[in-house]
Amino acid sequence: MRLNQKICIVTGAAQGIGLATALKFAREGATVIVCDMQPEAVNAAVAACRSAGAPAQGFAVNVTDRAAVDAMVAEVLNEHGRIDVLVNNAGITRDARLVNMSIEQFDAVIDVNLRGVFHCAQAVAGPMSVQGSGVILNASSVVGIYGNFGQTNYAAAKFGVIGFTKTWSRELGPKGIRVNAVAPGFVETPIIATVPTKVIEQMKQDVPLRRLGQPEDIANVYAFLASDEASYINGAVIEVSGGLTV
Repeated sequence: MRLNQKICIVTGAAQGIGLATALKFAREGATVIVCDMQPEAVNAAVAACRSAGAPAQGFAVNVTDRAAVDAMVAEVLNEHGRIDVLVNNAGITRDARLVNMSIEQFDAVIDVNLRGVFHCAQAVAGPMSVQGSGVILNASSVVGIYGNFGQTNYAAAKFGVIGFTKTWSRELGPKGIRVNAVAPGFVETPIIATVPTKVIEQMKQDVPLRRLGQPEDIANVYAFLASDEASYINGAVIEVSGGLTV
């Protein structure tokens, strides 16, 4: 198993790509630390990971709350003695055109999708440096490479995540810590549940594979990047989009 006995934190792990990643890591032998906002959803995800045969622990954590993030990391270290992998998956959207976007919409997305990534990565970077190894995986997006209509806040955050990834790979690489990002395209998750069917069909036509991605498609890439098989991949941004941008 690729992640046998590795201690892996996954944020936003109660649904969508985060849940698929937690379950994939569980099947690959990891001890999964499930982090998300709602306690009931966290408990359900922990139960699912345990059903997949893995030890799992859950925390109801808002990644914008630095004290809560620090407390979670401290408890994981106290319980397990190390942290091998962090997947910075938690994210939200609050879409609007530039002329209509409110300050509240802008700030909410920046706080979760950018500041939250900073909080979690900074919290684990020290312990990983001490142990001399670790992997930090950041959720970017094709929107963070190419931009997207109506997503000023989301594009800015996801561009920023790529900047984090490039910078941290240089800073932390000498400490034995690899930092990479994944940039999904259109993925069938609860985030797009309100998108009209007509729009979904057009999205599919825009992808050469003529389908939306599944959460498992992204989880599989995270599992590879978290594993020792990717031991010489550092500072990369892996686009997983079915060829959307070709």
